[in-house]
Amino acid sequence: METGGVPAKDEIVNMVKSRVATITVKSLKPVINATGVIIHTNLGRSPFGKELLDDANEVLSGYNNLEFDLEKAGRGSRYVHMTELLKYLTGAEDVLVVNNNAAAIMLVLRTFARDQEVVISRGELIEIGGSFRMPDIMKASDCVMVEVGTTNKTKVSDFENAINENTALLLKVHQSNYVIKGFTKEATLTELVGLSKKTGIPVVWDMGSGLLRKPSLEILKDEPDVSTALKTGVDILTFSGDKLLGGPQAGIIAGKAGFIEKLKNQPMTRALRVGKETVALLESLCIKYLDEDTFFKYSPIYKMMNSSAESLKTKAEELKKRLLHTGLNVEIVNSSGQTGGGSLPEETIDSYAVQLSLKEGSRKEKTQFAEKTYRRLLTGEKPLLGVLRKGKLIFDVLTLDESQIDVAAGLITGVCKEVSPHG
Repeated sequence: METGGVPAKDEIVNMVKSRVATITVKSLKPVINATGVIIHTNLGRSPFGKELLDDANEVLSGYNNLEFDLEKAGRGSRYVHMTELLKYLTGAEDVLVVNNNAAAIMLVLRTFARDQEVVISRGELIEIGGSFRMPDIMKASDCVMVEVGTTNKTKVSDFENAINENTALLLKVHQSNYVIKGFTKEATLTELVGLSKKTGIPVVWDMGSGLLRKPSLEILKDEPDVSTALKTGVDILTFSGDKLLGGPQAGIIAGKAGFIEKLKNQPMTRALRVGKETVALLESLCIKYLDEDTFFKYSPIYKMMNSSAESLKTKAEELKKRLLHTGLNVEIVNSSGQTGGGSLPEETIDSYAVQLSLKEGSRKEKTQFAEKTYRRLLTGEKPLLGVLRKGKLIFDVLTLDESQIDVAAGLITGVCKEVSPHG
């Protein structure tokens, strides 16, 4: 640095170059997921897979008829590209798609219950990702929340007793990210629909996770599905597009035609509408869903859920083999994968992971090595996310594709050479 505190010319140039390099490097990057969490909320939730992206890319790479009716040669609606498909797949009378499930619930509440009461079970006042809570969403929707029952027990009679001349909706929320066990009772969707028929108060179910239909997967045996739920006669049902549906971020509102039509005509709907990317991906996904057997074999999330123990063990052995030369303790351990995405909180998937640790050193040194390796793997050109567990670092192969084994092994090997105290 020159006298007087002014940096030298070369130092200024290097500072500018460093700043430019920082600005031009992409912040949003592909991440190799070795956590064993399939629908990882922090990693973009459901991965699309190359087949879905290739299909949608043909529409997105140039101009398209997003809002142009080719038959009438005039302005059209972006919703027509998804509505009929979703109506067929869900069995709903009509469907509307907005930008996420929280937006879907807000739109429904503001449309049908603004300045009026909405009755909800105390046991369903959930908190979703990012500290967003159902009471806050209801307040922001300008409706009056009336909570009934207790944390562990709510009966349909609790809903009935709360109804008065200012009651606009009965709201049920799927407890997708937690479970209450023991001395419990909930007002079922069927019971609430029965109460609705008796009182004339519409029922809304925030289903959240968005399983369209039940596949033959044991892990999903107790997860509610959209098709079955709509058969109860529920008026409005909302769910996410990027969880168990396996598509882009979206809030899908399905239900009776009169309610959906009113939602479509709300000014707020335009503010919450989805873009061409979501339309293209969702339409392609729904077309694939028409052949369910093929879809569940193609979909990245369902392929992972349906992984055999043999295939997982093979992947773990391949990764271990490529890491043995690191000079570290490398072993295959049992692991428990998860569906993730705020769904199936009690269900786990038996999996395998490769565990790394120092051969020598104190407990503190081994813990520091695991932590340093974990963090260094996140800051490389190709980030890799593993799991820190009791001073050891593991890489669950449930969420690793076969094509990623070599890449993951190379990244881990390189970082271990940098971080290991023994070189």
